[in-house]
Amino acid sequence: MGDIHILQLFRESFTLVILMFLSMLSVTFALERWWYFRSASGKADEVLGGVRKHLEGGKPEAAAAWCQKQSSAVAQVVGYGLLHAGRSRKDLEELMISKLKEERVKLERYLAILGTLGNIAPFIGLFGTVVGIIRAFRDLAASGTGGPSVVAAGIAEALVSTAAGLLVAIPAAVLYNYFMGRLKKQTVEMEVASTRLIVMLGAK
Repeated sequence: MGDIHILQLFRESFTLVILMFLSMLSVTFALERWWYFRSASGKADEVLGGVRKHLEGGKPEAAAAWCQKQSSAVAQVVGYGLLHAGRSRKDLEELMISKLKEERVKLERYLAILGTLGNIAPFIGLFGTVVGIIRAFRDLAASGTGGPSVVAAGIAEALVSTAAGLLVAIPAAVLYNYFMGRLKKQTVEMEVASTRLIVMLGAK
């Protein structure tokens, strides 16, 4: 057992290579989403507070321009509503809903990949486990004699594959749920901002 090394297992097990690639993929998309949510997050009250100051000064165009300069999804929805402030209430609501859906799609980007990785990684690890067990029995049959040293490599590959699958799946699932929670929060903020803006504008 002392002769079993992780690097050796990686050279002999393609499932571990796949799982390592998936783990790098998970980290990459998680960091990208974290950075995007960091800039796209915003609160309805804060955005509407800035808009209200411009509207009270009689500068609706300045309010729209201010929103467009903000990176938050809430500000983008509010700014889009201000650009169409002259329309009827029904049209304005539909336009803002369409913009909200557009911003939601941007927030959802790549989250499906994290969710998929959380679901399939354990199965890939299980596949590696089965391959490792098959290898252990093959080595045992080829040697004709028993003993731990004969099946050590196969058993090690099986156990490491299981652990690697879980190591990829658990963080991916946690990160997916975390970002989905932030997505729901931002969706609510956009809906609240849309409703309050329509009231502020007095659209009929």
